[in-house]
Amino acid sequence: MVPKEQLIEERLDGLTKKVDDGFKQVDDRFKRVDADIRELRSDMNTLKYGLLSATVVILAAILGSASFF
Repeated sequence: MVPKEQLIEERLDGLTKKVDDGFKQVDDRFKRVDADIRELRSDMNTLKYGLLSATVVILAAILGSASFF
C-alpha cells in the first residue's frame, strides 16, 4: 500500500506541472499578441506617413493651381 503522503506529493506534482504548462501557454499567447500589435503599429505608421504625403501633394496641387486664377 502506498503511503498517503506519497499520494499527496504525486498529486501536487501533477498539479504543479499542469499549472506550469498553463502559464507557459499563456506566455506564448501573449508573445504572439505582442508581435501582432507591433506589426499593426508598423502598418499604422506606414499608413499615417502615406496619408500625410498624399495630403501634402494634394495641397501643393491645389495651391499651385489656385495661383493661375
